[in-house]
Order: sequence, then structure tokens, then C-alpha cells
Amino acid sequence: MSKRSILSLGIAAALMCSIGIASAQDKASQKFIKEAAEGNLAEVQMGQLAQQNGQSADVKSFGQTLAQDHGQANQQLGSVAGNMGVQMPSEPNRKQKADHARMSKMSGDKFDKAFAKHMVADHKKDIRDFEKQAKKNDAAGQYAQQTLPTLRKHLETAQSLGKAR
Repeated sequence: MSKRSILSLGIAAALMCSIGIASAQDKASQKFIKEAAEGNLAEVQMGQLAQQNGQSADVKSFGQTLAQDHGQANQQLGSVAGNMGVQMPSEPNRKQKADHARMSKMSGDKFDKAFAKHMVADHKKDIRDFEKQAKKNDAAGQYAQQTLPTLRKHLETAQSLGKAR
């Protein structure tokens, strides 16, 4: 085999590796987009539920904020998803639906306590996922960077609701 053939094979192998790495990164970003969209849909529904079943004005107000902020975030995510060829889900995932069903059976102070606890846990997880994605240099990473301040604000609000109970 000539030196030129060996060099060509080496270049081809390097390109294949880089394509494989890019493809894996794209898959991870696509998964993030899908999960972020499901999360936004779930937060909108939970926010609406808080407005209906919550007792305190603070819980109702936070519910309105959640529905509004996550609705806007999902619209922005739709553009990112379209650019990356990702089909946006139309509903929350199974666990999120189960959480909503469980919470929908509560009302008053019992709802307020459970809602605050759920929002703290949910936003802590979301922040971890978004921080990880924000390190990536793609459209999903940029979306994560832009969304993190809102998620952190939601966590602070949820924590203050939990302390007020």
C-alpha cells in the first residue's frame, strides 16, 4: 500500500470518528430538546393546576408565572427543535402526567405544601440538566444558557413557598 493510500485511509478514519462524535452529540442534544419540551408542557399544566387548586395567593401567583414562563420557553424551544430536526412532543411524559394526576386530587394547604416540594425537586433536576447542556456549543446549548436564569428564579420562588408552609 502506498503512503498516499495510507494517509487517505487515516484521513477517512478521522472524519468517520468526528462524524460519529458529532452524531452522538446531536443525539444527546435532541434528547435534551425532547425532555425540555416535555418539562415545559408539564410545568404549564402544573402552573394551571396551582392556580385552580392552590390556597395561598403566592402559590396561585407562582402557578401563573410557571404557566407563562414555560409556555414562552416552549415557543422558543420550538424554533431550536425545528432547526435541529427534532419533533416536539405534544404532551408531558408518563411520570409528569402521573405527578399531575396525583396533585390534581389535592387542594388547599395540602396542595400548597406538595406543590412547593415538587417544584423545588423538579427545578433542581432541571437546573442540573440545563447546566450540563449549556456547556455544549449548539442551538440546544444556547437555549439552555438562556433558560437557566428563569429556572433558577423559579427554584428560589419554590423554596420560599416551601419555607412559608
